[in-house]
Amino acid sequence: MTENVVTVPPETPVLAIARLLSERGISAVPVLGADGKLLGIVTEADLIRRLTGGDGKPMGLLRQLFTDMDRLADRYAASHGATAADVMTRDVVTVAPTTPVSEIAAMMEEKGIRRVLVTHEKRLLGLVSRADLLRALVEPPAETGEYSDERLRRAVLAAMRREPWADTFFTLVDVKDGVVELHGFSNSAAVLRGLKVLAAQVPGVKAVVDNTQPMPAQLFAAA
Repeated sequence: MTENVVTVPPETPVLAIARLLSERGISAVPVLGADGKLLGIVTEADLIRRLTGGDGKPMGLLRQLFTDMDRLADRYAASHGATAADVMTRDVVTVAPTTPVSEIAAMMEEKGIRRVLVTHEKRLLGLVSRADLLRALVEPPAETGEYSDERLRRAVLAAMRREPWADTFFTLVDVKDGVVELHGFSNSAAVLRGLKVLAAQVPGVKAVVDNTQPMPAQLFAAA
């Protein structure tokens, strides 16, 4: 997990939070109370929701009968609020420090989230993001100090699956002595360029070698 997490108090203005996310290059900040306990989290999605606001249309009687008014009130506060306490997500996904990495990965996949907070007795200890999981996947064993080619291959494939433009069906990945080799077919020069950058960014990768071929027309049509 990342231990040095940027946090804000609940009275922090929304504009200050937006500026903080932009300047630090982060996508979320936990909100802590005066006692240090976790109250919620403000994400980019929360701020975007505030920018879009509500549709402003009056609600008919029939719709009112089948609508959760508490939920509507919460959405109004989130989209019009001026402080972290107003716009933050209160139902935060948290894990214990002893939670296995595999369980955290499955939780992120199931809930479609990018991060989980690590807490103990409601106090924030750190944050685990998808990038942290990727680093853990390729972390070298302490006894050898070397990266496993198989773990590097899995890390590259995991990174590819996160990108909608990356093709894991026609493009195959192999790793030998820390060098990533791309085999099979590539959709375009742009996709191939993106794959090279993606693979090179995985910690432990020494180089990327392109052994792909342009995708035949019949395969491209099938894809």
